[in-house]
Formats: sequence, structure tokens, C-alpha cells
Amino acid sequence: MNAPGHGAPIQLDAAALERVEAAVTALNRIILGKERQIRLCLACLFARGHLLIEDIPGVGKTTLAHALAAILGLTYQRVQFTSDLLPADITGVSVFDAETGQFRFHRGPVFAQLVLADEVNRATPKAQSALLEAMEEHQVTSDGTTYPMSEPFFVIATQNPVYQVGTFPLPESQLDRFLMRIELGYPEAELERELLLGADRRDLLTALTPALTPQQLLRVQTEVPRVHASPALLDYVQAVARYTREASEFEAGLSPRAVIALLRAAQAWALMHARPGVLPEDLQAVLPAVVGHRLAPRETSRFRDAGQVGLHVLESVPVP
Repeated sequence: MNAPGHGAPIQLDAAALERVEAAVTALNRIILGKERQIRLCLACLFARGHLLIEDIPGVGKTTLAHALAAILGLTYQRVQFTSDLLPADITGVSVFDAETGQFRFHRGPVFAQLVLADEVNRATPKAQSALLEAMEEHQVTSDGTTYPMSEPFFVIATQNPVYQVGTFPLPESQLDRFLMRIELGYPEAELERELLLGADRRDLLTALTPALTPQQLLRVQTEVPRVHASPALLDYVQAVARYTREASEFEAGLSPRAVIALLRAAQAWALMHARPGVLPEDLQAVLPAVVGHRLAPRETSRFRDAGQVGLHVLESVPVP
């Protein structure tokens, strides 16, 4: 395997990048005033990661997931996580076929190309782990048989704030399975007025046409690791990792897997902006979404939320 950014030069043509921009434009018409979050979602997908959206109900988390599936031409399944959800409700179940005398595996919703795990922290840890195993391994094993996931395979999990009743917070090891964590937040006043006066978001979803095919999306994903990362840029990535491991504000620093995720996200961001190499600005754009949920502040730290964690790291690590 080639080292990051040192394989063959990227091969995406201008038309492919135009299709990516067309996808961003179309999504902006559905989710108003959230272009940065939309671009982060796409960068996460292009980097072959999975996305966690934490916010209060009603700000557009489910709509965004549905719109992404439509604009990318992906098969879509939504799983509502509840306290009585079983692992088999996610992965599938083997059912005895009387005609053949054998068990037949009925695939669960996790075999879609884009899976929305809605309110993932309302399910028990056992159900959560069934989804997260499929995310990590890209396969499901049942009765000794392994079933590969669809390609591309992208999970968007939504999470309610932990202070809400009836939640089972994801442990750190499972949070680390998500490449990015973002929030949508409330819309600006003028955009909220547009929501009040405009068409229903569900009606707009039905009118979406794919800007990229699944095959084109796979090609974009293949090109991401080929975006050049200079030695100076890798120095910056390692400086960020070293700071998080040595700083007194955090329980533990970034793992090697998290550092690779940070680089991949920066490469995807650079590719989306038609750059053949990663700039420090690309790393800075994705860093809060990549590290915020991975760094647990100590009780004595002054951070109130994950967003502050990312900003603090950016301010504390100078560009080499």
C-alpha cells in the first residue's frame, strides 16, 4: 500500500468536481444555512468514515441523511433505535425454510448503502455494538457465514444530548468508530422564516435527483488517499497528536487510528476544493469535527462542549 499522499496523482476530472459542487448546492436547498456541516458530511463520506450528529430533535438530522442518500443515489434505510431494539433487528436473522430444510438469512436494514441509526443512544449497548461491529468490519457474520456490506457503506447516527431522559451514552471506544461528529444547531432567523414560508422539506426530498452515482462516489473515495500530504503537513498532524497526548486538559490523547482519520478527512476536504495537496487550512477545517468527540476533558478543564475542545487544539498547536 502506498503511503498517504504518495501514490499515483489524483485522477478526478473537472466534471466530477462539478458534480460534487452540484451535490452541495442541492443539499443547501434542503438544509438551509448549514453549508459547512454539509461539506463536512460529504468529506466524511468521501474519506470512507461514518458520521455522528448530536443535537436536539427537530433540527434536520433525519432530513439531512435522507437528502444525502437521494443526492448520491444510494439505497437508504432508517433504523429507529429504542430500548427494546435487538441486534437481529439491525443485522438480520436466520429463518428456517421448510422447503429446503435449511436456514435462510434475511438481511437487516444495515445492508443498505446509507444507514440512518436514529437516536442511537436510546438503544442498549448490546444493540449499539451490533451496528458498530458492522461499521468497523464492513461485514456481518451469522451462523458461521459472513455477509459483506454494500459498497459504498455509510452510517449516519444521530444522538440526543446525554442530559435527555432514556439515553445510553456511547463509550469512548465506540465513539472512536465515527470519523466525525457534528451539530446542526438552530437556523438563522431569516432562514427560519424561509422554512416557515417555503415548501415542506419532505416534498423537496422527492424532487432530488442524484448528482453522483454510487460508482462515481466509489471513485472519489479511491482518490482521497492519493491527495498529496507533504512532510510539513504530516509534521503538523503529528504535532496535533503529540499536543493532545501531553496536554493536562485531556484524559487521553488521540490514538493512531484517530490521527489517520484526521489526515483522511483533511485529504477529502482538499479534494472537494480541487486541491492536489493538503493545506494546513484543510486540516484546520475538519479538525474540530474529527477530534471533539475523541478527547475527553478532565473534570478540572474549562471546556463545556466538544466544539471548544477542537478550537482549543487549533489555537494551541502552531503550524510548523
